[in-house]
Amino acid sequence: MTNGIYLSKVVDLIKLDNLFIEMSAKSCNQRCKHCYIDFPMYKKDVDYIPVDTIKQALNDTGLDNIKCIYLTGAEPMTHPDFNAILRLCLKRTNVCICTNGSFINEKKARFLKKVEDESVNSIIFKISIDHYDEVKNDDARYRGAYRHGIFAIKHLVKYDFNTFITVTNSYSLPETEIVDGFRSAFVRYDINSSKTDIQINPYYDKNTPLEDNEIDLSGNFDCENGRILTANGVFTCPFLADDYRGRCGSSFADYKKRCFLETPFCNTCAKSSKPLFGLNFQ
Repeated sequence: MTNGIYLSKVVDLIKLDNLFIEMSAKSCNQRCKHCYIDFPMYKKDVDYIPVDTIKQALNDTGLDNIKCIYLTGAEPMTHPDFNAILRLCLKRTNVCICTNGSFINEKKARFLKKVEDESVNSIIFKISIDHYDEVKNDDARYRGAYRHGIFAIKHLVKYDFNTFITVTNSYSLPETEIVDGFRSAFVRYDINSSKTDIQINPYYDKNTPLEDNEIDLSGNFDCENGRILTANGVFTCPFLADDYRGRCGSSFADYKKRCFLETPFCNTCAKSSKPLFGLNFQ
């Protein structure tokens, strides 16, 4: 702190490689304990993004070489127009579905493979599993989460999809232990590990305040290569979707390319040597 004034650090958008779409801000079929989204405990919100909003965004970003569109949010597969949106996005580029896996069985995986085969682009999956041990994972997330994720991966790999397990390292384990633990689980459940990769993200503590000069700009931030579209406009990253501190504009026709790292979420990203949400296409 200098003279009582906090000077936030700045990151500019280098290029729009990643377009995140928040399919819903609050609609999810589960309540994971460590989720960064503040869900209503009893009320179910219906806040799905309109298909026309997505069509307009794809039109406005027509000159951008987007490498991947990410269908994300609370649980993207709860959207009633999910299949139509998936097909729409596949016409533009590759699509990554970020999900807890609970909607994916063999019938759904077979259908999604037919959808992928209709396009020249690929469907990629990011399945959230936070521990290689079922009991510890379900304690961090919700009862049944481990089996939802594992069997979703098993069905997706059967139909030759590329899948990622996204691990929020809430137990602060060494990365080698996490990888070895999941590799053993793959053998136990007869999953082809060559089609599945593991992305390990640091645990985010909502109650950790942002300290002055704490953010290290040498990291690889998602806001350098992506923006997220929500029903309420364009924001810097999925962490800050619908947060006024991350608002970039009402649409991609005219949006801000500069963002200020002024939240505890930004500190979480800075502690990671790689993006938390985007895929590394190298």
